[in-house]
Amino acid sequence: MFSLYLPNVLLAIARNPVTALGLPLAFGVLSGLPTAKVVRGPWYNNLFFPPGRPPRQVFPIVWPLLYLSMGYASHLAVKALEVSVSSSSRASLTLGIALYYAQLGMNFAWTPLFFGFKQVGIALIDSILMAGTTLYAAKLLDRPTGSQTTYFLIPYCGWLCFAVYLNAGIWWLNRGRRLEKDD
Repeated sequence: MFSLYLPNVLLAIARNPVTALGLPLAFGVLSGLPTAKVVRGPWYNNLFFPPGRPPRQVFPIVWPLLYLSMGYASHLAVKALEVSVSSSSRASLTLGIALYYAQLGMNFAWTPLFFGFKQVGIALIDSILMAGTTLYAAKLLDRPTGSQTTYFLIPYCGWLCFAVYLNAGIWWLNRGRRLEKDD
């Protein structure tokens, strides 16, 4: 069995419920701020979209709820790690928490990749990795937390899978097109 080291600062962030919820919410707000201009610009409005795209007003409602939910799941995971005595549970929790932070970084990177750099294909790779990482983290955290983290991560996992579909559809429908760039 391998041993994974997590810096104490990452555990401390998730240990405190305020910072556990605040970190993903702050990352989401910071990465999402530039999108308002882009979604009104010619590049975005000339994209072809797959069926089922929600109205843009849905995203500022759904994402903060998902950020809070994933943040609370990280809090529950760290609390379980603090009381866990089983080496296999500790290993699952540690890897799950590390994957949580990894997917948080991918989440933070997605918006600039897609909206800022307009790299739909690279954003798709990021979203696939993010969804896979989060699904695996949810699996790892389920048993050691008595499924508590699963209740908070399932909506996020579902939304990520839907986001992969949307991103893949946008990439597929617009591949090879020359789109007008925003100023």
